[in-house]
Amino acid sequence: MDHLADFETRDDFAPAEKVALRLAERMAEDSNRVDDALWDDLRSHFDEGEIIELAAAIGLFHYFNRFNNALGMEPTK
Repeated sequence: MDHLADFETRDDFAPAEKVALRLAERMAEDSNRVDDALWDDLRSHFDEGEIIELAAAIGLFHYFNRFNNALGMEPTK
């Protein structure tokens, strides 16, 4: 977790983890920018069902973040 922001340049993330994190980052920045190249990268590591599960989990956690931000909720320890 300490190096999550640097996932693209780190060797301690597997290629499949990097592409999943790239999807999460892209969905957070602009979900309309999930392009064909990223889909191709995803398909080289995951099957269609796994990609759907990844996108659903990412979307759910983005929802939680936005919901908590809107209500001004702080994370607890």
